[in-house]
Amino acid sequence: MTAPHLRDRYLQDSVNTASPGKLLIMLYDRLVLDLGQAEQALAAQEREVAHEKITHAQEIVIELRTSLDVDAWSGAPALANIYGWMLTELIGANIARDAARVKAIRELAEPLRDTWREAAAAAVAG
Repeated sequence: MTAPHLRDRYLQDSVNTASPGKLLIMLYDRLVLDLGQAEQALAAQEREVAHEKITHAQEIVIELRTSLDVDAWSGAPALANIYGWMLTELIGANIARDAARVKAIRELAEPLRDTWREAAAAAVAG
């Protein structure tokens, strides 16, 4: 097997064996990465790369929204609304090629990711 195939298999195995909390953090990590790369691509006028990264970020937000159980806890409906806002902003940012909108989403996603990371660590420890 070649190195890229081994890496892909490792990544797939990591996803397949991850706990729900770890999967959530992996999604957020990738969301933040995509948003940062989209910002950079927009600044460099690399429209195709920016579109690819923003579109992937949209897919992640859709996954986060659809996997959210709004009846599980009282804050879930508000989080669903945040995901809806993110998706709307990502679509608008992609159309307008607006790095500032992408940055605003990233700046919101980062503390959400960090909060979920802390919650997952507390669940494992507790």
